[in-house]
Amino acid sequence: MRRFFLVLIFVAAAVAGAAAWWLHAPMASGGAAAIELEVEPGATPRAVAQAAAQAGLQVPPRLLWLWFRLSGEDRQIKAGNYEIPAGTTPVQLLQKLVRGDATMRTVMLIEGWNMRQVRAALAHADSLKPDTRGMDDAALMAALGRAGVSPEGRFFPDTYAYAKGSSDIAVLRRAMRQMDKRLDAAWAARAPGLPLASADQALILASLVEKETGRAQDRAQIAGVFINRLRAGMLLQTDPSVIYGLGAQFDGNLRKRDLQTDTPYNTYTRAGLPPTPIAMPGRAALLAAVQPESTKALYFVARGDGSSQFSTTLDQHNKAVNRYQRGGK
Repeated sequence: MRRFFLVLIFVAAAVAGAAAWWLHAPMASGGAAAIELEVEPGATPRAVAQAAAQAGLQVPPRLLWLWFRLSGEDRQIKAGNYEIPAGTTPVQLLQKLVRGDATMRTVMLIEGWNMRQVRAALAHADSLKPDTRGMDDAALMAALGRAGVSPEGRFFPDTYAYAKGSSDIAVLRRAMRQMDKRLDAAWAARAPGLPLASADQALILASLVEKETGRAQDRAQIAGVFINRLRAGMLLQTDPSVIYGLGAQFDGNLRKRDLQTDTPYNTYTRAGLPPTPIAMPGRAALLAAVQPESTKALYFVARGDGSSQFSTTLDQHNKAVNRYQRGGK
C-alpha cells in the first residue's frame, strides 16, 4: 500500500512538473513571426482557445482552454484583435488577453472637417471595418441611436485609437460621446444673456467660429461679432456657411451670385443661425461660442495672414474690405 501511494505521489509530481513546463514553454506558430488572433465580443474561453489554434498557434485547444479555466481568469479575457509573437507561452498569452493588450491603430479627425471629410478619413483608416459604407446620414445616425439628427458637427475632433478590425461605427460612437461631453461642459459654463436657446445652437455657432478662423486670438471676438449681430437681428453673412450650402457646386471661388442663391445655409439671405453645424468645432471654438468677447464690433474681414480686421461701422468695414480683399489703400 505504501508503495502504491508513493507511485501516486510520483505520478502527480510528474504531471504537475509537465504542466508547469508546458505553461512556460514557447508555443510554435507554424514558422510565422506572429499570428493574428481575433477575440469576438462575448466569446467563451473555449471559443478563444479554439480560435488561437485556428489562427496558427500549434497548441491543443482543449489543453489551452483547461489552462484558462484553472487560472481563474478565464472570464476576464477581453475582446479585440491581438498580434501574438512567435515564442509566446500559454501564461504570456493569457496575460495578454486579460490585459486587453490588443493591436491598436489610430485615426485623426481634424477640427473644421465636415462629415464628408470624416467619412473619407474613416474609409482610409488602417484595418478599420467599414460598417458605415453604403449608409446615408440618416441610417448612420439611426445606427448611433440619434435618429433624425444631422451628423454634421456631432463628432469631436481628436485622435482615436482602435483595435485592428474594429468597426468604424465604434469610433464614431466614441467621437459622438466625446462631443456630447465637451458640449455639455461648454453649455454649463456659458455666459449669461446669450441669444442662444440651446446647446445645439451653441454647437452651430461654434462651427461657424471654427471655419472663420484658425487663429486662437480671434475666436472669441468673432463669436462676439456673431452674438452682436444675432442680438441686433442682423444677417450673419458668414461665407463658410454659404459655401457649405453650395456643397459640390462650390468650385473654390465664391461669387456674388452664390451669395444671392438662397439655400438653408445662406446667411446672406436667411436670418439667424444655419439649421445645423457646418463642421466639427474643437474645444476652443466651443468655449468661444459660449464665452464670446465683449465687443462693439459688428463686422470682420480676413487680412490674408490668418488674422481678422474688426470694425464697428459699415463704413469702417468697407474700407477694411477694400484694403485687405481688393488691394486698395
